[in-house]
Amino acid sequence: MKQEPAVHSPGVVVAVRGSVVDMRFDGGLPAIHTLLRAGDGGRVAIEVLSQRDARHVRGIALTPTQGLARGMPVEHTGGPLQAPVGKAILSRMFDVFGHTIDREPPLASGEGVAWRSVHRAPPPLVRRSTSSEVFETGIKAIDVLTPLERGGKAGLFGGAGVGKTVLLTEMIHNMVGHQQGVSIFCGIGERSREGEELYREMEAAGVLPHMVMIFAQMNEPPGARFRVGHAALTMAEYFRDDEHRDVLLLVDNIFRFIQAGAEVSGLMGQMPSRLGYQPTMGTELAALEERIANTDSGAITAIQAVYVPADDFTDPAAVHTFSHLSASIVLSRKRASEGLFPAIDPLQSSSKMVTPGIVGERHYTLAQAIRRTLAQYAELKDIIAMLGLEQLSPDDRKVVARARRLERFLTQPFFTTEQFTGLTGKLVSLKDALDGCERILADEFKDLPESALYMIGAVDEATAKAKGKAKPEPEPEQQPTQEEAHALDDA
Repeated sequence: MKQEPAVHSPGVVVAVRGSVVDMRFDGGLPAIHTLLRAGDGGRVAIEVLSQRDARHVRGIALTPTQGLARGMPVEHTGGPLQAPVGKAILSRMFDVFGHTIDREPPLASGEGVAWRSVHRAPPPLVRRSTSSEVFETGIKAIDVLTPLERGGKAGLFGGAGVGKTVLLTEMIHNMVGHQQGVSIFCGIGERSREGEELYREMEAAGVLPHMVMIFAQMNEPPGARFRVGHAALTMAEYFRDDEHRDVLLLVDNIFRFIQAGAEVSGLMGQMPSRLGYQPTMGTELAALEERIANTDSGAITAIQAVYVPADDFTDPAAVHTFSHLSASIVLSRKRASEGLFPAIDPLQSSSKMVTPGIVGERHYTLAQAIRRTLAQYAELKDIIAMLGLEQLSPDDRKVVARARRLERFLTQPFFTTEQFTGLTGKLVSLKDALDGCERILADEFKDLPESALYMIGAVDEATAKAKGKAKPEPEPEQQPTQEEAHALDDA
């Protein structure tokens, strides 16, 4: 027996407050998350978030509400917000509604394109994979100290201007060309300039055919910014479950998703919790993060930039995000000010992959030795500042020399910053990175100036770089840094 399509009676707008719209339906209320259309030609898209009583619903507009007025008719679309999926979405750029925004022809319906709801449940536990495998990035500081997990979630934490987006872009460049999967870039509440630049860079690098981009920029209403992450995950789940391919999901910036949720919550009249965040922040973040999973058919590996307000890592947004991640890469403003890029803080960053059973005994031992050396140097900095480098014991001086050389070796020129630095980008294998760290810890390069290890790829480049200099710089034992020299003068 053929089922007749449901007939939905239209509604009417009864109140508009910014992005919040109250509507009355006399013939049955639309369900939560239903998409409604109002205004001229259905210009304003509204998602139902609460049913106020037997006749009224309240929704959040996903588009600007200018021109919307009381008494205007509201059209019931019969379903939730949907995202396009299929092979045809590759190399394209979309907004939260699935409209193309790359100035190319729109997606033709029926040509391998299907539409799916953005509200989907995470995969059940029985379908999840339990194996752990390292996901190599070609960036020394990450692969050695905080290796990423295939099918895991990694976060790039940092305040404004410490290099989160640059590091994310470099990872796209390194990984899209070297893996057979699909990359999906989701821009949540970031600058429109970044989206345009990323599109041009990926086009120039020739990796656009394996990428999908979806954006809701910072000038768009909070409803659009809040839902664009769900739309990106719907696309990622298609490639994982239907095409059985590995997916690299890049999100810039997860804090803007939480911020959009706080704006929606405030507009809906909910009482804020600590520091002004929405009371449902943990649930909303988990609903997004739990869909990123490694299953028997494929894996979604997520790398997420997380803006940390005022560099305060105790902020609830940062704390809630930490709990979902398998690797946390913390970017330090102090290291950025010293020119040590990528500005990853090795003592604050962590990864659950650094265990002998996953990365191997040698890698684990080396990572621990590097952290120990850098931690000892951090403790000695106060003594150096007060008394000077000469007052340290010979063993402590060796620790300082090793730590300073390690810090410089863990810097790396990026492909995506070649136009700014003039340095050719380097992709370093895990084997070369571990060999370099091991040889530095064994004092093999103690006779080379520190600057020879700065911004190089494999460690053998240091010898060639030192030979190319007319005057080798003095070793750190004879020459304290500028910062240490100033502190010594003050003392």
